[in-house]
Amino acid sequence: MRRLEPLDPRAPHAHGDAIALEPPPRRILVKEVNWLGDLVMSLPALRAIRRMWPDAHMAVLVKKELASFFDGASWLDEVIPYSVGRRLSGFMDRRRIVGEIRARKFDLGVLFPNSFESALWIAMAGIKRRAGFIADARGALLTLKASPPPEALIRHQVNYWLSMLRETGVADGNAGDFAINVHGPHRERMREFLATKRKRVGSPIFAIAPAAAYGPAKEWPADRYGALIDLLAQRDGAEVVLVGAPSERAKCDEVAAASKSGAIVAAGGTNIGELVALLSLCDGFIGNDSGCAHIAGALGIPTVTIFGSTNPDRTRPLGSRTRVIYHKLECSPCLARTCRFGHYNCLTQMQAAEMADALRTLRDAV
Repeated sequence: MRRLEPLDPRAPHAHGDAIALEPPPRRILVKEVNWLGDLVMSLPALRAIRRMWPDAHMAVLVKKELASFFDGASWLDEVIPYSVGRRLSGFMDRRRIVGEIRARKFDLGVLFPNSFESALWIAMAGIKRRAGFIADARGALLTLKASPPPEALIRHQVNYWLSMLRETGVADGNAGDFAINVHGPHRERMREFLATKRKRVGSPIFAIAPAAAYGPAKEWPADRYGALIDLLAQRDGAEVVLVGAPSERAKCDEVAAASKSGAIVAAGGTNIGELVALLSLCDGFIGNDSGCAHIAGALGIPTVTIFGSTNPDRTRPLGSRTRVIYHKLECSPCLARTCRFGHYNCLTQMQAAEMADALRTLRDAV
């Protein structure tokens, strides 16, 4: 449980007619998405529910490793982390999750993921109103349901969950309502972390995320990142902190070793909430299409994102201080994890100066 604070009334509000469920929900559970970048892009929909039902108890059900993302979100009443193991332990975990949901007596469940299992959980937990898009053969498990309209499938992903809320009558929202709340204690911890690691205090510090969970078709080569670190140091006297998940530590170490200037390696040393705080302290960001890029863009720091196999029209980071570097070849976007031709030209044709120039332009713009 957490102390609820109202959202900033100056933030963008919904457009269109007001929507009202009868009776109004008193206890709302939102099953959140399962990837960090999607989590950021789903924020406008989550905040739309909060704005529509300010007096309701609102909780999010989210994977344990992502739960700290909401540490600064005092406008939520409750964050329910979960994890699911393999085989028999996974069966017991699922029973425990359903039991925890049932004990909280929610009267509205909203599903951001399209999975059958997420709908099954809230149905088995006895939540009478269950909202979501019809997908994965789960239509019979939903009571407030709709099929995704065509525009939800071709516009930016942020509109997908907003469209689901409108189509099911839960709420209406604005794609610009994506502000991330930074947890104060995390920010202080990360400020202390940087103070112990930095060599040139007072110079700019930029974050770089050189890995991507999706696969190598989204990863600019390590040696290019090494050259970029050296170029940023030469041009701006800047230091670089390499960020990412624990599984991406080796990639970050490889990038740091590829540069003459070196870098602070934070990958694997922070939880998601601390990662948010660390990025909020940086003067800019460069990285692959990844969760880190989405956080940086939503925080409002100058953000340069490298796109290879994926489509920036669908998943570019939100925010007014963002720039996408994308060389649209005949074969892209292919949406593949690996290059079927083996050349990765959509990435290898990009040079360090292109990234550094884009970041400088964003920083110079006021």
